[in-house]
Amino acid sequence: MYNTATELAQIGNHSDKQTGAVSAPIYLSTTYSHPELGQSTGYDYTRTKNPTRTILEDALAKLEAGSQGIVTSSGMSAIQLVFNYFPAKSEFLVSRDLYGGSYRYFKELERQNSSRFHYFDDFDSLKKQLNEKIDAVFLETPTNPLMQEVSIADTAELAHQNDALLIVDNTFSTPLRQQPLKEGADIVVHSGTKFLSGHNDLLAGIVIAKEAELGEKLAWLCNTTGPTLSSFDSWLFIRSLKTLKVRFEQQEKNAQEIAKVLASLPQIEKVLYPGIGGMISFYVKDAHKIDRFLAELKLVTFAESLGGVETLITYPTTQTHADIPKELRESYGLTDNLLRLSVGIEDSQDLLYDLTQGLQVFEE
Repeated sequence: MYNTATELAQIGNHSDKQTGAVSAPIYLSTTYSHPELGQSTGYDYTRTKNPTRTILEDALAKLEAGSQGIVTSSGMSAIQLVFNYFPAKSEFLVSRDLYGGSYRYFKELERQNSSRFHYFDDFDSLKKQLNEKIDAVFLETPTNPLMQEVSIADTAELAHQNDALLIVDNTFSTPLRQQPLKEGADIVVHSGTKFLSGHNDLLAGIVIAKEAELGEKLAWLCNTTGPTLSSFDSWLFIRSLKTLKVRFEQQEKNAQEIAKVLASLPQIEKVLYPGIGGMISFYVKDAHKIDRFLAELKLVTFAESLGGVETLITYPTTQTHADIPKELRESYGLTDNLLRLSVGIEDSQDLLYDLTQGLQVFEE
């Protein structure tokens, strides 16, 4: 067992014994021959299992300290896979502040009358609502975009007391800063598009189960429904994971510097930053000038998504959280003067210069 940086850099190395290729091969074949009737090499059809994808899934399971890793075609397909595991009419307790795409999907499940969702704002409200009717708790920590944190260990203990599973979206913190399965969670999901692949060029989702039996059921369901990540994208993901620790630590270092400076600026009403990771949200004092501020930015890119090496700024009201009704999102603090910053690996001084010069529009 090596340290994390070594494990990441070595993903897929020595996997090809025949040629000794350092970079793991991309197995593009969709089907595989059988040696004899009733025999298999372990690979039959690429939706079920692919050698390149296996390398990636094993590495991710190890990174999150789980028994089974499953990679899918997007973060939302990973969440859908997990919720497909539960029978119809299941009830879930979910973070109030969460990614708008997750909220949209949960509302659709309710519209279809297939599931019911209850929302909590903090641990106290979670505790009040959690009972034997709840089948699972879905937790974002830190939340997107308000960066609220809830104890995974305390939530897991409470969930298990009520025979509920705990599902944690670990996209923001990554396994480098928290490993929910070690703290009692049953399932971890990620948008692999974000920090783990980290180059804004790959769409992927991840599901990791703590227990082997649960992992086998989820893998069976993935094979049955088919949200499969391609072999090329699996290889690209492997390539990207090798630099995760280096990238994430630079992003975090930059974010810590930027959050400190932003908190001191008169144009900023409040900064939301949990002290770890590369995500910062902040309230500006005048929402009406946000369009001018975004137009002034030269280095920071106004775009959706997060976690890439390039710094991105997002306006949740019209982008990532637009599907949440205005009155609802404003009731818990997602107001129209909030911006979300995904900090990249650029020089922090260049990023600060770009942000501070852009913020001058609020003084005019």
